[in-house]
Amino acid sequence: MHLVKAQSLPEGWELALLTLYENGIWIETEYGEDSIDCPIVIFIKEPFLEPRIHLKGIIAGHLKGLLDYVDEILYGTQDYRIGKDWHYTYHERLFNYQGLDQISALVEKLKKTPFTRRAQAITWIPSKDLQADSPPCIQRLWFRVIKNKLVLHVHMRSNDGLKASFMNMYAMTELQRRVADLVGVPVGSYVHIADSFHLYERDFKWFEKFIEQIRSGVSRKFWIKTKDFYRWLNLPLKV
Repeated sequence: MHLVKAQSLPEGWELALLTLYENGIWIETEYGEDSIDCPIVIFIKEPFLEPRIHLKGIIAGHLKGLLDYVDEILYGTQDYRIGKDWHYTYHERLFNYQGLDQISALVEKLKKTPFTRRAQAITWIPSKDLQADSPPCIQRLWFRVIKNKLVLHVHMRSNDGLKASFMNMYAMTELQRRVADLVGVPVGSYVHIADSFHLYERDFKWFEKFIEQIRSGVSRKFWIKTKDFYRWLNLPLKV
């Protein structure tokens, strides 16, 4: 297991990719191609430290895709697709897990007992997911108030380091902020744990070029402040 410590999301993502490049091993996958892979823990001390957005981490067809992904998780904008062309959404699993709103339940628990170790939400439903072609990657969210700040640990069974992990971390910290607001405390640290932090062989040349940019410092020009990102998209800034 490899540990990465960083101040901000863009820094943590880049250091995690460097760790994967330097320590990953090649493993075959169920998709017919190999991947470079390592287990990792990414500790982000200040997940809302600006600049907070890494443009290279937005793999969604367009920049607004990052915000669409957040809305999908927090507000269920894609829930209508479940049972049609999607197996699940994270919003469904977190806010309507077999009829239970896990997020509301853990918020109430944290309000009553901020130091509880039981404020968690899960996504895995064995009867649905064991044989699914695309089961949830995010498995468990664990919240706790420590020194009057809400920390969040996110556990992932599988995480595409290059094409998904930054957007995953960004969206999960937005959920962290929402829960913190409901509990009435500031946001604390964020921890991202992936059993398989990987990327596929088809992306390796792109990966190598990006690693060169990270090592040279050129990649920092893609670190963008949230207010600038919203201005580029001609959208009002959400606070």
